[in-house]
Order: sequence, then C-alpha cells, then structure tokens
Amino acid sequence: MTKVTFYQNQSGQYTGFDADGHAGSGEAGEDLVCAAVSVLVLTAVNALEQLTEDDFTVDTDEERGRIRLSISGDHSREADILLRALAIGLTGIEDDEANQDYIDIIFEEV
Repeated sequence: MTKVTFYQNQSGQYTGFDADGHAGSGEAGEDLVCAAVSVLVLTAVNALEQLTEDDFTVDTDEERGRIRLSISGDHSREADILLRALAIGLTGIEDDEANQDYIDIIFEEV
C-alpha cells in the first residue's frame, strides 16, 4: 500500500508530503495505481522546482518507493496550490473503490 501524508501548518498551508510504499495493485511495471501516484508526485516536484522560487528538500528511496518533500520556511501561494493539486489528484485515486486497498491519504497538522 502507498501511504501519502500531507503536512499542513496551522494556517492550513501545505508544507510538504511523504509518499511511502508501493501500491501493490499489480506486478512491478504493471501497477497502474503506483504509476499514477508516481506521475502525480514527480510532476508536483518538478513543477515546484521549475515554477516557483521556494526552497525545499526532497529525499528519495527508490527501492522502498518513498519520496519526501519539505518546503523550508515561508512559501509561495504557487507552491501551496501545486501541493493542493497533488492532494486532489491522489485523493481522486483513493476515492475510486477499486483502489482503496492500495493507497491511503492522510492530512497532518505540523
């Protein structure tokens, strides 16, 4: 199962996320849930890098299927929108009854 935790500050701004684990909905290379999660997460990371001037760190463990992104300090409205868009996309995958055993989305205040 892929577990994605979104971190929000007290103002409700997204400060990062942690996506961990392989979905397990199919064989390696044929796992559509894992592929969809990967595309959305990597697009969000690339968009943050190319479309904002925000400082952030990314830690990855490809074998484990983990990517963690943390935005440093105050961040732009654009960064918040990009992370909200990621949350919308991943929640859409989770809301599909066929995927509920493969992805879990959590929101935490930090």
